[in-house]
Amino acid sequence: MPSHGAVNLHPMADELVHDEVHRGVATITLDSPHNRNALSAQLRRELTERLDAAIADSAVRVVVLTHTGPVFCSGMDLKEASGAGAERQGVNEFPAILQRIWTSPKPVVARLAGPARAGGVGLVAACDIAVAAHSATFAFSEVRIGVVPAVISVTVLPRLLPRAAHELFLTGETFDAERAAAIGLVNSAVPAEDLDAEVRRYTDMLVLGAPNALAATKEMLRRTRADSLAADFAAMLEFSAKHFAGAEGQEGIAAFREKRKPSWVPAD
Repeated sequence: MPSHGAVNLHPMADELVHDEVHRGVATITLDSPHNRNALSAQLRRELTERLDAAIADSAVRVVVLTHTGPVFCSGMDLKEASGAGAERQGVNEFPAILQRIWTSPKPVVARLAGPARAGGVGLVAACDIAVAAHSATFAFSEVRIGVVPAVISVTVLPRLLPRAAHELFLTGETFDAERAAAIGLVNSAVPAEDLDAEVRRYTDMLVLGAPNALAATKEMLRRTRADSLAADFAAMLEFSAKHFAGAEGQEGIAAFREKRKPSWVPAD
């Protein structure tokens, strides 16, 4: 979803992943339509670089992961997986990408105008928010080619309703965006013509959040709960008090009282 005034940080002609930043939103685009944006070695490498750059850039508040061509991502590039060594390399690298998205201190939004399969679904699940066009479809196709959706299960299973996970992992059945929304894989399924507006609706809300508060909230959502309710409340009380007393908390309270935008909100 390029925007007027966006800054392209990596304008190389032969790259498979592009990025640009506009008003605090970094858009990372998978651009390998010749193989349906498969997770080739080059694409994995460039995606890692673009994610790292966006996370390190203080001007970036939100990351959008999108694509060119009719397919969001078809999963691992099976043409590169002809030997055990080649496949092992991909299996070793891919978890690091999923973990980078999952643990990113900045919210990550997936924008799907087309299908996701296998590892592509893992990418979607790793993102904090996912928006899909009605035309997008999904499938855990691994069992149908004799492999197991093991790696992607780490990000997918926390999103899915358990019954749906068993059904779809075991059958490999293709399902549509509305079903994906119903079982928790995506947040919103919209007509194709409304896709960019829906993504923008989310990013416009996300940039209103304070950077440290967003990162801390993501950390809170990932945390392992304490053994007892009392211990859980105690930990969260300390966590909350720290942020209330912090610079962002004090700025946010002051901005609310003074009826102005807090300092972290990007200028129009």
